[in-house]
Amino acid sequence: MIVLGPNSQVLYSVRKRAVRALALLSFAAVFSLISFAQTGDSQSTAAHPNPKELIRKAVQNEINADQGTATEHFMFRGVKTTPKGSTTRLYAETKDGSAGLVVAYDGKPLSPDQQNSEEARVERFIKNPDELRKKRAQERDDTERTTRIIRAMPDAFLYEEAGEEPGSTGIGRAGDPLVKLMFRPNPNYRPPSHVEEVLTGMEGYILVDAVHYRIASIDGTLYKQVGFGWGILGHLDKGGHFIVHQEDVNGVWEISSMTVKFTGKILLVKSLNIDSTEAFSDFKRIPDNLTFAQGFDLLKKEEAARTEKQSPEALAESNKR
Repeated sequence: MIVLGPNSQVLYSVRKRAVRALALLSFAAVFSLISFAQTGDSQSTAAHPNPKELIRKAVQNEINADQGTATEHFMFRGVKTTPKGSTTRLYAETKDGSAGLVVAYDGKPLSPDQQNSEEARVERFIKNPDELRKKRAQERDDTERTTRIIRAMPDAFLYEEAGEEPGSTGIGRAGDPLVKLMFRPNPNYRPPSHVEEVLTGMEGYILVDAVHYRIASIDGTLYKQVGFGWGILGHLDKGGHFIVHQEDVNGVWEISSMTVKFTGKILLVKSLNIDSTEAFSDFKRIPDNLTFAQGFDLLKKEEAARTEKQSPEALAESNKR
């Protein structure tokens, strides 16, 4: 399920897509998280493995998904809210990378000038193949960092089972039992690079579907300041917090929401302040072989159809029925 680079554009690269812009180098990668595919019937979790084995199996499924075992592509809507307001985007997963189109600010449709500017921004990837290749390479780099973070989780933390709770709308599969695992840093873990350093200062809990071995939710908090590259590259302040939820969408697991709140420094000079929540909805399966240009056209048609349905004429006609 969840990451990023310091740029919010990456943030919407969901799924094998790569993910969004969290903070600092690799930390973001944690949240770019994962989107994956898995089917199966609801079952009891009475015989689930011990906590570490449960996490190890779930993590392997996340890695398998990021490495391409999940091929389903979706179009969906995301609303990102920050202290400055909200931005609504449509996304389409294509074979060339994720296409994203802003369609509203603070719940209000774009003006004609804003719409033209936004479409021109996306069209530059189509008109300039080098730009699209750079975008795709960035998504691959983000996915690689995310995979390194996820792969480290079984060894980087100590886990303790803390009961079960049912899945709900936006978290796992509604009604299915989820195992709650509290986690804290493993004092014997030595991060192999600055990418994994953030894990040494994080604690929280994870909800795991112990039947299908899927991570339904991660809630993590930095209980101390965490530096990168011996503090030279920067640091994240104590108290940073993130929450990522995943849900089963007709047999395919997708990120349903993500909240990120972090402050810190980059290269000891530039301040870092991330405070956002993004919720995803309206998932629709689309062909898996769409090009970026075809995905962009699909997004424009989807928004045009939605705008048409909300026109005064369409609403008046609907009220007559």
